[in-house]
Amino acid sequence: MQLKHLRTLLSPQDGAAKVTCMAWSQNNAKFAVCTVDRVVLLYDEHGERRDKFSTKPADMKYGRKSYMVKGMAFSPDSTKIAIGQTDNIIYVYKIGEDWGDKKVICNKFIQTSAVTCLQWPAEHIIVFGLAEGKVRLANTKTNKSSTIYGTDSYVVSLTTNSSGKGILSGHADGTIVRYFFDDEGSGESQGKLVNHPCPPYALAWATNSIVAAGCDRRIVAYGKEGHVLQTFDYSRDPQEREFTTAAASPGGQSVVLGSYDRLRVLNWSPRRSIWEEAKPKEIANLYTVTALAWKRDGSRLCAGTLCGGVEQFDCCLRRSVYKNKFELTYVGPSQVIVKNLSSGTRVVLKSHYGYEVEEVKILGKERYLVAHTSDTLLLGDLNTNRLSEVAWQGSGGNEKYFFENENVCMIFNAGELTLVEYGSNDTLGSVRTEFMNPHLISVRINERRQRGMEDNKKLAYLVDIKTIAIVDLTGGYNIGTISHESRVDWLELNETGHKLLFRDRKLRLHLYDIESCSKTMILNFCSYVQWVPGSDVLVAQNRNSLCVWYNIEAPERVTTSSIRGDVVGLERGGGKTEVMVTEGVTTVAYTLDEGLIEFGTAIDDGNYTRATAFLETLEMTPETEAMWKTLSKLALEARQLHIAERCFSALGHVAKARFLHETNEIADQVSREYGGEGTDFYQVRARLAMLEKNYKLAEMIFLEQNAVEEAMDMYQELHRWDECIAVAQAKGHPALEKLRRSYYQWLMDTQQEERAGELQESQGDGLAAISLYLKAGLPAKAARLVLAREELLANTELVENITAALIKGELYERAGDLFEKIRNPERALECYCKGSAFMKAVELARLAFPVEVMRLEEAWGDHLVQQKQLDAAINHYIEARCSIKAIEAALGARQWKKAIYILDLQDRNTASKYYPRVAQHYASLQEYEIAEELYVKGDRTKDAIDMYTRAGRWEQAHKLAMKCMRPEDVSVLYITQAQEMEKQGKYREAERLYVTVEEPDLAITMFKKHKLYDDMIRLVGKHHPDLLSDTHLHLGKELEAEGRLQEAEYHYLEAQEWKATVNMYRSNGLWEEAYRVAKAHGGANAHKHVAYLWAKSLGGESAVRLLTKLGLLEAAVDHAADNCSFEFAFELSRLALKHKTPEIHLRYAMYLEDEGKFEEAEAEFIRAGKPKEAVLMFVHNQDWEAAQRVAEAHDPDSVAEVLVGQARGALEEKDFQKAEGLLLRAQRPGLALNYYKEAGLWSDALRICKDYVPGQLEALQEEYEREATKKGARGMEGLVDQARQWEQAGEYSRAVDCYLKVRDSGSSSLVEKCWMKAAELAIKFLPPQRSLEVVRIVGPQLIGTGKHSAAAELYLNLDLVKEAIDAFIEGEEWNKAKRVAKELDPRYEDYVDQHYKEFLKNKGKVDSLVGVDVVAALDLYVEQGQWDKCIETATKQNYKILHKYVALYATHLIREGGYSQALALYVQHGAPANPQNFNIYKRIFSDMVSSPGTNSAEAYHNWADLRDVLFNLCENLVKSSEANSLAHEEFETMLLIAHYYATRSAAQSVKQLETVAARLSVSLLRHTQLLPADKAFYEAGIAAKAVGWENMAFIFLNRFLDLTDAIEEGTLDALDHSDFQDTDIPFEVPLPAKQHVPEAQREEVRDWVLTVSMDQRLEQVLPRDERGVYEASLVAASTGVRALPCLITGYPILRNKIEFKRPGKAANKDNWNKFLMAIKTSHSPVCQDVLKFISQWCGGLPSTSFSFQ
Repeated sequence: MQLKHLRTLLSPQDGAAKVTCMAWSQNNAKFAVCTVDRVVLLYDEHGERRDKFSTKPADMKYGRKSYMVKGMAFSPDSTKIAIGQTDNIIYVYKIGEDWGDKKVICNKFIQTSAVTCLQWPAEHIIVFGLAEGKVRLANTKTNKSSTIYGTDSYVVSLTTNSSGKGILSGHADGTIVRYFFDDEGSGESQGKLVNHPCPPYALAWATNSIVAAGCDRRIVAYGKEGHVLQTFDYSRDPQEREFTTAAASPGGQSVVLGSYDRLRVLNWSPRRSIWEEAKPKEIANLYTVTALAWKRDGSRLCAGTLCGGVEQFDCCLRRSVYKNKFELTYVGPSQVIVKNLSSGTRVVLKSHYGYEVEEVKILGKERYLVAHTSDTLLLGDLNTNRLSEVAWQGSGGNEKYFFENENVCMIFNAGELTLVEYGSNDTLGSVRTEFMNPHLISVRINERRQRGMEDNKKLAYLVDIKTIAIVDLTGGYNIGTISHESRVDWLELNETGHKLLFRDRKLRLHLYDIESCSKTMILNFCSYVQWVPGSDVLVAQNRNSLCVWYNIEAPERVTTSSIRGDVVGLERGGGKTEVMVTEGVTTVAYTLDEGLIEFGTAIDDGNYTRATAFLETLEMTPETEAMWKTLSKLALEARQLHIAERCFSALGHVAKARFLHETNEIADQVSREYGGEGTDFYQVRARLAMLEKNYKLAEMIFLEQNAVEEAMDMYQELHRWDECIAVAQAKGHPALEKLRRSYYQWLMDTQQEERAGELQESQGDGLAAISLYLKAGLPAKAARLVLAREELLANTELVENITAALIKGELYERAGDLFEKIRNPERALECYCKGSAFMKAVELARLAFPVEVMRLEEAWGDHLVQQKQLDAAINHYIEARCSIKAIEAALGARQWKKAIYILDLQDRNTASKYYPRVAQHYASLQEYEIAEELYVKGDRTKDAIDMYTRAGRWEQAHKLAMKCMRPEDVSVLYITQAQEMEKQGKYREAERLYVTVEEPDLAITMFKKHKLYDDMIRLVGKHHPDLLSDTHLHLGKELEAEGRLQEAEYHYLEAQEWKATVNMYRSNGLWEEAYRVAKAHGGANAHKHVAYLWAKSLGGESAVRLLTKLGLLEAAVDHAADNCSFEFAFELSRLALKHKTPEIHLRYAMYLEDEGKFEEAEAEFIRAGKPKEAVLMFVHNQDWEAAQRVAEAHDPDSVAEVLVGQARGALEEKDFQKAEGLLLRAQRPGLALNYYKEAGLWSDALRICKDYVPGQLEALQEEYEREATKKGARGMEGLVDQARQWEQAGEYSRAVDCYLKVRDSGSSSLVEKCWMKAAELAIKFLPPQRSLEVVRIVGPQLIGTGKHSAAAELYLNLDLVKEAIDAFIEGEEWNKAKRVAKELDPRYEDYVDQHYKEFLKNKGKVDSLVGVDVVAALDLYVEQGQWDKCIETATKQNYKILHKYVALYATHLIREGGYSQALALYVQHGAPANPQNFNIYKRIFSDMVSSPGTNSAEAYHNWADLRDVLFNLCENLVKSSEANSLAHEEFETMLLIAHYYATRSAAQSVKQLETVAARLSVSLLRHTQLLPADKAFYEAGIAAKAVGWENMAFIFLNRFLDLTDAIEEGTLDALDHSDFQDTDIPFEVPLPAKQHVPEAQREEVRDWVLTVSMDQRLEQVLPRDERGVYEASLVAASTGVRALPCLITGYPILRNKIEFKRPGKAANKDNWNKFLMAIKTSHSPVCQDVLKFISQWCGGLPSTSFSFQ
């Protein structure tokens, strides 16, 4: 993004008068600036000042200058401004929508401290920061403020994210805090985000990061969770000062930061995901930028300054003009402003996801915007300013857009239709369809709002050409699918989306009701159809009739009128609707009944009064009646009861009208008495429920109001006594019994004995109930009651009466139940049989009369047969063992499988007569296999064969016949039958019979005889495919002979004999047919040949007409010429194609030439206008005279070619002289030149060139030289000769070039001579520049061949000193090189020396190199691994160099594992106190103490070497700058440890010093922070064990085992330190990386420790001394006093101290004397060495007679 200065809005003053804050309104129309004098200036979007107002203090007593404005922001609706002031208050001013509106304070929020910054991110919500560190929220709706979060640090800056859902605050202590009102699903954290190094006065929240800056002159970009993404550091730029303010662009893609005289711009790069700095905007004398405000559309940035100036800048990435009508301004990668150049209106197109907008198009009559980003699609309506952004994966720009619907954009892509509603950021829906015509898609989006429907969005589209789908876009589900029988060519939903119209290809118009899913065909021959806008009225045209449906709910009611033209459109406006019809050249308007349209609209709008008023004006017709019904229904639903009453009156529904009239009177009275809506009164609501026959709802309404009486009255009025009594019972009404009596009396009065009986039964009076039931003629009910009550069964008379009544009423089964209950089985069985209750009868018989069961089962079966329940009867017959009856029943019931099952169980004689009947059934079902099996079982095989024959299943019939007949008989039978079929004309059946007995030839003969050639061919193809082609050909000839040419054609073509077909038609003069066949079957050119022959047969004009008609005239002419029919060709061209005549003459001439008739051919060539061809003909035949003659007469341009041709002939005969003469006559010296070159006669070529074409001489010379080069030595000699010639001729430049072109020809001496000659000539005769070029060419060539001296001399001739030196260097002639440098240019002496050193290094001549560059030589030794030589050489140098290489060697040795050799190196050369060597010394120490095998007397010398080196190092450290440093102390400790180890090894060599060695091992434990702990404890434990200190041994070895386990586990956390409390043995020691004691020794220790611990004879306590402290501990835990360690044992010295000269060094007298005694008795040299070292270390020994001698 670039900043371009547009204008100065407010001129700066001479002094400081800073602009404190600025703000742009959300609608981009207003810009506010607050100056230092607390006045708010208002500007319009063009930068013109339009208004101003003064702010006011919180309290006037402090004066108008008692505060500053620190924050200002517009409300989201741009009508208010919030002002934050330092006098602890925020005012909200209402400024109105227009300029000059009165400014009034509408809110004020008093605070506890100064307001420092302020934002207004959302409706009613102002966020502000206070000086006391709080960030608070002020709600303009409730006029209250609350704290969002509090800090202890002054709020210096406040900003929001681009959506306004989150805020960031910057504080004086550098803290940046984030808070979200809604994190929009990002999941980002809230609270303290980052601690910036300085107060972030410049704070901006961009899309991808947070940018902060301040007084440290650094800009830092933080990620979403506070990590640093990027830093721009200007702290070292003397021009830059502190950053004071920052602003992010509305799109969040750019950030501008203000400082002194400068605006810095950062742009986010989506591809690289980093901030990129654009060129800063530097303005001299701008001074500090104090405020920044960015216009909401991103197009303008305003900057306020310290001096009170306000500058406006244009922010733009790029601009373009679209079709000279729109200006596109890219203000950020994701934001574009589209401006209509004619109207000046602007639309801001922005990607909400921050994607880069790639291309903007304006489509759909320049009303709609379409733009792509990488992942989304942006759409917009310029008229309504509704914009959408939807997710969209790029498809290569193959989308097709349709803008026919104003509310929604339709996008087709890869067979998918996507709908996007303008103003919505989600796709409305997506469906798959291949039909892109907008007439086959209908979308309706909330076009007519209806009651109870929030969102009404429907889509109708074609799934395939005959299927329509209707989708509810709000819910995303299918609400209807219409499968139609023919193709649909138009469809449209009505505006409410409840009806769908569609028309099919047969011009039938259909109406589909979506709610009822019903389809109605409403019009035939429909040529035009359209819904009337704003209504559900439909207009269509059927031939000469105009059809109008005013009420689409009744599609059968249509109003028609005659018209004389075609409907072209509908126009609605000015209170009328007109159908426009074109009648001839005029357009006539037919006016529709606006009243009827009005009714529909009024209904849809819910204005029923208007609808009633309209219907009052109409006469009662079927249409009007339908409208009254619709209105009555809707009015009742809407509780507009007066209108409903009027509707029922109009419809003649008197009862409903009267009932509603009464209801309305109640409602009106309630309304008058109590006010409000009378329809809400409970009586009204109950009556409406009654009207809808919903009595339960009415009852509920009454009971809710405790109107029990009214509910009961309602039920009594309706004679619904049960419900009435239920209400009374539920509510405990006192009149309950009276009601029951009244109900009973009413039942008796109305002779409802049954209901009365039920009533008595419910009241428990059984006898009365039975009496009533019998009286009512309902003995069954009486019986049921008796059976249910045992006490009534005892009444014998009562039971007799009931049974008599039941038998009289023929209710035998119930009577049987009663007899069975009173234990009378005979009567019960009799009744059951009479009543056909056989199930109960059989069950009773099984218990009482078992003998009767089979009889009953048979009777039961007979009864079921009578009842036509044959299938039920079968099982009963089987139970009764009546097989014949069972079979008959099964057959009668068509239970064929059951019949077969029963038959299979019978004997053969019984079953055989039934099998054919079953077989006939299966034959009728065409289940022939089952039928065959049954016929065979029934001995009726002949019937099975007949069945198969009748069914035409000859193969099965034949197979069956073959089983029971001889083959000859079968064949005779079948052939006879086939001949019968043939006579009857049943050829197919006859064919099948012939084929069945394998006589297809008879069938073929039959078909041929009857001339049924298709069938004949079919059989031949099937049975004799090899004869098929011959058969077709034979038939073709026969049919041709019979004159049946069309049929013959078919057979010829089937035989692939199209030529025979063509010849047949030709011979019969049917040329058209012949042409057709040739064109269809004869390949690409056959039809042309036929057309040609046809034309030739016609001749003359007829032929021309025919060929012209067929478009083959030119082709025919060509064909004639190709076939040498030149007369016919000339005739055709003469009549119709005169332009073709020369071409035919030409082809005729060529034909004559081929025939050898040259004179005739010559004449034809000349007629064809092609004399050149005649010339070429004669040239080809080498008839030069004739060629010359024709050329001179007819084609003078060809004369030269004739001469050239002659010259070629002469050349072939090697007559070069003649050829040259001819070519020069032909003025073609170039050709002569080429011929000489080809012949290799270069001298002649050069001569010709020089004489005739001198301009080519140089090029020819070069070519000659190239040729010479290719020919090698022979060619090179030629070049040398040529060069000499040039030299003799004084052409030195050419001679030099010639010499330089001489290349390797096998004779290097010749080449070198040529080069030297070239250089010599150049130096002598050519200008200096040229001679320099030649020498620069020759010099490297000579060097390349090893002639370094010669090259150097040449260079020196031209004073090229450096080149000469380089030549000598390359030839390794170092002395010459040095001499030249010394004598001619001393500057190059170092250059030569440097190269000489490099040479020696590269050649590995180190010994020579030492004399030149010692350090380089030493480095080379190191590279080659010659360490001994390196150290030896370094020894001769200074101390510093020596120790550099000693350190390198030591490092090398340590890496190779040779620490002892490294130690020896330092023993030999001393240990300097260089800090860079410290790691080497430490590594040698650590390797030494970790190495195995050092706990022995033999290791003394190693330990002594280490001790001596460390002593030397410590002595050197005392003298260096590192004295008394931590490193010094560490090395002193290491020296002490090395001394202990050396002394221990010395003591181990003398038996009486065994305890001294053990004590030293124990003393080393206090240094385990520097030693491997496991090794130290092991050695101490083993030493203690050896001298019998078992307690110590046990504790140390136990500790050792714990350490080995810790090494295995990798942690020391589990160690128990209790044994070592109050000792100086450290707890915190490094965990050894590996085990230092082998496995076998570890196991030994483990066994010993386990044994000792099992014995429990040892006390696990370390031995203590008189201090009460562990005896080896230097520090007394109780007093903190530290004792000195003994130099001999390391134990603390408590008494008998021997002090040495060196402070801090002492020994225990006993131990010292013991050590001296051991030396005296053993004369141990190692012990003497220890004593000698102590003397050196401690500044001499105490007075003693001992001598080291």
